[in-house]
Amino acid sequence: MPSMMAARRSNPLLKSLPRFLTWRSLGFRTICSGRLGFAPSDPDPGPPVSTAGTKFLETFREEFEIGSRLITFETGKIARFANGSVVLGMEETKVLSTVTSSKGDSVRDFLPLTVDYQEKHFAQGVIPSTYLRREGAPKERELLCGRLIDRPIRPLFPAGFFHEVQVMASVLSSDGKRDPDVMAANATSAALMLSDIPWGGPIGVIRIGRIGGQFVVNPTMDEVMRSVLVVSCDLLDAYHEGTWLHSSYAYCNCLSLSDLNLVYACTKEKTLMIDVQACEISEKDLEAGLRLAHPEAVKYIEPQIRLAAKAGKHKKDYKLSLVSDRTLEKLRNLTEAKIEAVFTDPSYGKFERGEALENIAQEAKRTLEEECDTESLTVLSKVVDRVRKGVVRNRIIAEGFRVDGRRLDEVRPLYCEAGYLPNLHGSSLFSRGDTQVLCTVTLGAPRDAQRLDSLVGSPTKRFMLHYSFPPFSINEVGKRVGLNRREVGHGTLAEKALLAVMPPEDDFPYTVRINSEVMASDGSTSMATVCGGSMALMDAGIPLQEHVAGVSVGLVSEVDPSTGEIKDYRIVTDILGLEDHLGDMDFKIAGTRKGVTAVQLDIKPAGIPLDIICECLEPALKGRLQILARMEQEISAPRSQDHRNSPRLANLKFSNDALRRLIGPLGVLKRKIEEDTGARMSVSDETLTIIAKNQTVLERVQEKIDFIIGREIEVGGIYKGIVSSIKEYGAFVEFNGGQQGLLHVSELSHEPVSKISDVISVGQQLSLMCIGQDVRGNIKLSLKATLPQVSSKKNNVIEEPVPAIKEAPKVWTSVGNMPNEQEEQKLTVKPLTPSIPGFLIRSAAECDEEDKTVGLNQGSKSNSKTLRATKQNRKQKKKERESDDSDASIFSTGLSSHTVDRLNDEDAKVVSPLSAKSLKLGMQVTAKVYQIRALGLVLDLGNGVRGMYRFETNGKRDFEIGDELLVKCTSFSSKGLPVMSLVDDE
Repeated sequence: MPSMMAARRSNPLLKSLPRFLTWRSLGFRTICSGRLGFAPSDPDPGPPVSTAGTKFLETFREEFEIGSRLITFETGKIARFANGSVVLGMEETKVLSTVTSSKGDSVRDFLPLTVDYQEKHFAQGVIPSTYLRREGAPKERELLCGRLIDRPIRPLFPAGFFHEVQVMASVLSSDGKRDPDVMAANATSAALMLSDIPWGGPIGVIRIGRIGGQFVVNPTMDEVMRSVLVVSCDLLDAYHEGTWLHSSYAYCNCLSLSDLNLVYACTKEKTLMIDVQACEISEKDLEAGLRLAHPEAVKYIEPQIRLAAKAGKHKKDYKLSLVSDRTLEKLRNLTEAKIEAVFTDPSYGKFERGEALENIAQEAKRTLEEECDTESLTVLSKVVDRVRKGVVRNRIIAEGFRVDGRRLDEVRPLYCEAGYLPNLHGSSLFSRGDTQVLCTVTLGAPRDAQRLDSLVGSPTKRFMLHYSFPPFSINEVGKRVGLNRREVGHGTLAEKALLAVMPPEDDFPYTVRINSEVMASDGSTSMATVCGGSMALMDAGIPLQEHVAGVSVGLVSEVDPSTGEIKDYRIVTDILGLEDHLGDMDFKIAGTRKGVTAVQLDIKPAGIPLDIICECLEPALKGRLQILARMEQEISAPRSQDHRNSPRLANLKFSNDALRRLIGPLGVLKRKIEEDTGARMSVSDETLTIIAKNQTVLERVQEKIDFIIGREIEVGGIYKGIVSSIKEYGAFVEFNGGQQGLLHVSELSHEPVSKISDVISVGQQLSLMCIGQDVRGNIKLSLKATLPQVSSKKNNVIEEPVPAIKEAPKVWTSVGNMPNEQEEQKLTVKPLTPSIPGFLIRSAAECDEEDKTVGLNQGSKSNSKTLRATKQNRKQKKKERESDDSDASIFSTGLSSHTVDRLNDEDAKVVSPLSAKSLKLGMQVTAKVYQIRALGLVLDLGNGVRGMYRFETNGKRDFEIGDELLVKCTSFSSKGLPVMSLVDDE
């Protein structure tokens, strides 16, 4: 209506327009721009008529089901200008993949294929937390997903196709349940099928998990996520007892719901790529998983073919950079004999061999320059490399010998050294042939864990392995840049291999970082990193149950040029860098003696039969066992940390109020402790985590913390304090965060002390034991209890042991420090079961309040009478104790001048349920006779609280165990035990 009024104001002619002409019921169309017209009588307008330059969306869609998951391929709706674009959807997760190719002829001699994978936060409705609120440089996960897409599609481009190709995959929406990496790989395959780029696909990529021994197709992230540690109680108990289960399912429970995370890519008949992370899965089970994955992955292929038939483009004829047969034959005649002489001489090292081959190429170059053969000069390096490949492969297949003279299944010479850098937390040096890797381990606090910014998976990672490949390792000049795809991929492979044997987080809360520095490279540096990393972890004292080793297996095959089928092949163990370059595959397999923990397969031809892949598992196992035996000779168990400068981590429990006092205003006190000690502290809800450089630093930090906020006082606990003042009867000591305790003269030494100042002085620091409290809550300390007794005298006094209440802080130590069962039986001293629980230590304020409650402040007149009665009772009881037997000590009240017999019965209360904390002077409770002694009764006050009642001179002695008595708390003994009196007797 407002728009109609605006139209009338803009056009004065509309003011005279009759209102009925605007009725839609009469068939008039809406008035627009001041013009009036009739609407068509047919309500269905029919298909839209395209005008010049206008295209209407035409969407093509394929739906199919794999592993009970509905999957869709869709094209034509978005990214229509790309050479090929496909949106793959699975439930609420959608991934877009596009491919483009450069125009014109190529002048390169390699395929410049670029794969970019990106996860933007809008896919989960989140704004990035970065300063600019934008996604930054590619993260590690994005680089890894890009490699996962690149590896299976690269071998299917035709030989000689050197045009630049770019793949861009991005996540449009994510429900957090599905990992988009496999979806992006399948979407890329479909996009390449729709484009005009020559490519030998399609391919299928599938993820397989195993839960409870059953394989699962396309599992969710919750089922395969390995970074969340969920430890069952049974496994923890087994781990503590040294009987940790090594089966796959045992590690499954400690690492994830699934003990297998297998990503498999293939064409209809051959394998293209394998990526595995597992928990010591056997080779037999791994083979079963591979054979299940192949037919499931093939299910992705047929829908792609149908989609390409509907919406695909005709493949474009590109100019292929191929070498003519004449040029190939000419250069082979110039170089083949000389190259064969170099490769048959095992005395050549890596660089000597490379120098000799370079001289051969330079001689051929000079010959071609003299002949002015520019065509051959252009392809010289490519042809020489092809001749090298033929010489090496023919010798391996025909003679069974390799470049360095080894047999096909022989591992290069090994050198292992653990503790190469003794000042570090852990280190190792591992060499296999000319490949050498230096690994170091650094331990940190839980807050040092890496924070991950990903759409799926855990938000943090406490175990990290960083792989570095410096240019000097291959005698080249280069510069260090940011994240490198190759370095990230190799480091992640080694990290997955070692993660399976890491202890559970509850037992080992440290953050662990391994640095792998390649010192020299001649093949399989990632597998050397696995070996070196395992030894460095044990050198750091981390309780690994098994060593992990890795070996790379290669393949050299002879292919029928007419059919493309493999006629003959040889499997090669522990390949050199040259054999990796000239061979058909690089099959990296890592694991323990129990099974496989990580696998990565990269190939160069357009697929390898799965039977050959499975056949490689056996020689890989033999090579791995040989390497493990050598590693175990160097270090077979985690080292002890007692003699090393290794970090210590402790988790202490405090109230949040106490933690606020420790932190101080704006964190001043916390920073001061960290600056003074060099330790680091992190605070969470009622938990203080300390990470210290060594045990000495940890003890210093704990002393400072105890002085600021104190600890829970416990009988028998040792505390450090400073003498604040000295009196005739003892000394007052400040300890435990500013609390005051009394060190009586009788507790200074086992020998009589005539003058206190001869033993201690003001300002002196002492280690004292808490031995109890008096009735007013004053803490009693003892110095002689911490000193060895010079002479043992017979003492007929029987004392009931009082257990410590507070549990010691949990400080991790290595497995090497833990005694075995026989040693533990010798060293462990079982404490006596206490019949009397620990008592509650009250503060002075609580005692004052208690005095008011029980009516102790009733005037000086009544108090004087009570005190006189108390003195008479003391004298009488003292005479009786001197004449009684050894049982007397149990029932002696041990009262000091603070003894309270002056109770007001009117203020007495019966407390139920009773606890040591709620019991106060004057309270009446119903107790049962627990024991009958010569001089009195031990009473059960309920909830495990014990009290005592002393027979009077002519008291009753006809009690029976189990009798119920109404008693009242009259005082506390020197050991804090409640002394009761019968209400009836009063």
